[in-house]
Amino acid sequence: MRTALTIVAERGRTPRIQASGGLAARITAHDTVHLISAAATPLGGDHLEIALRVGPGASLTVRTVAAALALPGADQLVSTARWSIEVGPDAELLLDPEPMVVAADADHRTHTRLELTSSSRVTVRERAQIGRTGEVGGRWSGALHADLDGIPLLRHRLELGAGTVGHDVLDAPMAVLSELVYPDERPAVVERYPGGSWVRMPLAAGGSLGTRLGRALATVNP
Repeated sequence: MRTALTIVAERGRTPRIQASGGLAARITAHDTVHLISAAATPLGGDHLEIALRVGPGASLTVRTVAAALALPGADQLVSTARWSIEVGPDAELLLDPEPMVVAADADHRTHTRLELTSSSRVTVRERAQIGRTGEVGGRWSGALHADLDGIPLLRHRLELGAGTVGHDVLDAPMAVLSELVYPDERPAVVERYPGGSWVRMPLAAGGSLGTRLGRALATVNP
């Protein structure tokens, strides 16, 4: 299945939504949209194409109503999602979906491309969990490319699960929370705690990248 979703936010009006395939969206506040599954997706072979456009001076919050579940398809394991995000001058975006749970031996891959300006305000979160209770298979990867005023701000990629470098079913991280914040002047943080770790790195051009890793989502949620 191919899913396409576009949300356009402009100052002084409620967001405009176009959706087809396995996702729908509902406006739940003046500047807030919740994504809703309209069909079982992503399955192996599915592709999700999601575009967010936040115009100058506008504000947009995007959430989901529940966690998503990636499952293998009848003859394919890999599903993909591509997020294309533009945040204009003096605009604000909070993207905070519920986690993606990669079940059985599914392989889910996301790619997010973000364009923002020096006066934009952005928080982009991504959370993933390998396996349901008792499962150790499955694979997830997430890539984030962010440009600030046309100049590279961040190039980042994470992988979890079966077949990734150094994966150990007894000890490897099985859950992740990744968060890009711009602007952000907080200092660097490196912490280990029971069941996980937390790193926040200031970026050279401003903002920060935070990564929490652990065995389960309960250990990575702040």
